[in-house]
Amino acid sequence: MTARPNFIFILADDLGYADLGCAGARDADNRPANVSPRLDRMAAEGVRFTHGYSNSAVCSPTRFALITGRWQYRLRGAAEEPIANAHGDKVLGIPPSHPTLPSLLAGAGYRTALVGKWHLGYPPHFGPRLSGYQEFFGFHAGGADYFAHTGPRGGKDLWENETAVEVPGYLTDLLSQRAVDFIERQDGDAPFLLSLHYSAPHWPWLTRDDESESARTANNGVHTDGGSIATYHRMIHHMDEGIGWVLDALARKGLDHNTLVVFTSDNGGERFSNNWPFSGQKMDLLEGGIRVPVIARWPAQLAQGQVSTMPNLTMDWTATMLAAAGVPTPDSHPLDGVDLRPGLQDPAWERPGTMAWRMKHRSQRALVHEGWKYLQVDGIDYLFDLNADARERANVARRYPERLADLRARWEAWNAQLPPIPEEAQTRLPYTKQDIPH
Repeated sequence: MTARPNFIFILADDLGYADLGCAGARDADNRPANVSPRLDRMAAEGVRFTHGYSNSAVCSPTRFALITGRWQYRLRGAAEEPIANAHGDKVLGIPPSHPTLPSLLAGAGYRTALVGKWHLGYPPHFGPRLSGYQEFFGFHAGGADYFAHTGPRGGKDLWENETAVEVPGYLTDLLSQRAVDFIERQDGDAPFLLSLHYSAPHWPWLTRDDESESARTANNGVHTDGGSIATYHRMIHHMDEGIGWVLDALARKGLDHNTLVVFTSDNGGERFSNNWPFSGQKMDLLEGGIRVPVIARWPAQLAQGQVSTMPNLTMDWTATMLAAAGVPTPDSHPLDGVDLRPGLQDPAWERPGTMAWRMKHRSQRALVHEGWKYLQVDGIDYLFDLNADARERANVARRYPERLADLRARWEAWNAQLPPIPEEAQTRLPYTKQDIPH
């Protein structure tokens, strides 16, 4: 009998589609940038997906989809764009009673750990260890200072399970080191799930050398008056180096052959990111807000050096991991994500089901079907042929009215199966026109 696979799911925060070397990263002078040698090597040893999509254009809704394997819109907390620092709120979070990827795997004998960002509701009503993770080291908020370890509005936010801790150091490195520690403690007698959810390269814009800048900005909220492309790239490189430590630890333990490692981002990039060739960024349902880098490595199952055009959503990886582990989901909470394993073996396989999005911000809606995209922003309908115009600059809605009507009807049918967006749901933009020109 084949041993059950291990899983490592690595989630970057606000990383743009072309922010990795293997996807075309460029420096401020438009020269190739060597920012991610270990992730580039991981892509060469596995599969890089050119049509990977996040479940949302903003962070916490995507995380709801990832942990449940279901459309985030089914849960009230995911209607927030994103969840605010609502300490003590009893509604805005993932209900502990809801089946999750870690709870289902833990129930099947897996060891489970979350290292890094949670952002799915605050204690005491919500938390990683209430939703299936046996171990937690990280922070609860949507962002954290890399040295002070405070949340966006101040206040310490670094935790070991349910205990606040003071651990000096650069946050990206602390998360990488803790992930290595988890792997080093695995003895091979039980499979594991390690969720490694970095804050990088989310603001504040701080490298290992910027502790003095942290002292200036740690309690100021959004870091609007700092950063640069060079700083941003250095932050990615620090994360990439830590991912290398994790992959090296996996190899030292002899566990790399039957471990599926997936790397992606929770949404498209913003501020200093490179989303080329796409338009839009975080908070937009244009491709730049939802098309994200995706890399998968699984030596036991995946051939090396593949570049796949198979469309996939964040929640599909949840379904894929559960299926690979042979773990069923309860009838009360059927998955919306799709098991991608057939497509990992057969390039001609087509993902079944719908790929669609909606946001309260600017009343956005989107659906991608067979290379065509229906988009609505501020009540205006658009139609794009992504195969010919991935940048979404040629609106062909008037040219192909029947196709527009078909895709719009598909979106309406999909939306009708989901709860409506609550009136009280909030959209929170990190920047105003006073910070950055729009």
